[in-house]
Amino acid sequence: MAEDSRGDPACGGMDGRQDPVPSSGGFNFPEYELPELNTYAFHVAAFGELWRGRLRGEGDLSLKEPPGDQEVTDSGCEDAAVSRDLGCSLETAAELRAVCGLDKLRCLEEGEDPEVIPENTDLVTLGIRKKLLKHREETLRIDRACRQETFAYEMESHAVGKKPENSADMIEEGELILSVNIFYPVIFHKDLYKSAFFYFEGTFYNDKRYPECRDLSRTIIEWSESHDRGYGKFQTAKMEDFTFNDLYVKVGFPYLYCHQGDCEHVVVITDIRLVHHDDCLDKTLYPLIIKKHWLWTRKCFVCKMFTARWVTNNDSFAPQDPCFFCDVCFRMLHYDAEGNKLGEFLAYPYVDPGTFN
Repeated sequence: MAEDSRGDPACGGMDGRQDPVPSSGGFNFPEYELPELNTYAFHVAAFGELWRGRLRGEGDLSLKEPPGDQEVTDSGCEDAAVSRDLGCSLETAAELRAVCGLDKLRCLEEGEDPEVIPENTDLVTLGIRKKLLKHREETLRIDRACRQETFAYEMESHAVGKKPENSADMIEEGELILSVNIFYPVIFHKDLYKSAFFYFEGTFYNDKRYPECRDLSRTIIEWSESHDRGYGKFQTAKMEDFTFNDLYVKVGFPYLYCHQGDCEHVVVITDIRLVHHDDCLDKTLYPLIIKKHWLWTRKCFVCKMFTARWVTNNDSFAPQDPCFFCDVCFRMLHYDAEGNKLGEFLAYPYVDPGTFN
């Protein structure tokens, strides 16, 4: 997500300590601690300052569209431009103009549908596209992966290069964008409580924006301090007092977001880079969802809240066959207080597909 630049490149960790310096000589650049896994912890704002300093004055920070080619009227200049862009000879460029020029475009006849590809086309790429469209039409009803890819593409592309209506909402040149992957838990919770926290690099950032918010990290800290468990001393801070620019983070490292008391989401920062003119440039749209997991899960038939853990057949207590239950509802409905089976049913453990999202 795009954040405002409030970080101080010269500051230490969030608790005021100075961490040991890795082999790169500082924390300004993400150096990998374990190959293909995660980087060393680095300061987000310092990373931005480093790259802005390297690129300043070279025009690489500009968010303006690159200038388009000037309109060419002379055929010789046009051929030269095509030859330069495609890396081909002038003769090839002239032949391309003769075959693919504007005067060769054919308008549709009356009654022709522009969405229908003609059967007798001799264009190779158009023929390939026709085959792919036919195949997709035949398999769309059962090809869930195809629909998922289409949905993800639409989500990712709907805000590409989008500019705000109000110029004050324009993202500044050189701003950082963090790509964050948030994993869904298997059990879903209703949104009942406002308390929450993020955990980054030994610090719990608690959401204290509302009077009813509780410090959810207190139990964890008391547990870690009750015995010497080897975790060191955890720090706490108010979430609303910090932006990502203020943090030390590792790219590729699993962090934690917790809300609703025990609903935990693994949070992984997968990329950090400078904003580009093809990105969404309206800061009011951030954090911007560019891809959403395809959730496929069965809820408990009774509570309709928790993910199914059991499936029953020929169940005298169930209104349908098969029927799905979470563990608590299944045992309450099918067994007495002593654990004796009630009624007639066949029960099997159920592994929900949502586990593999």
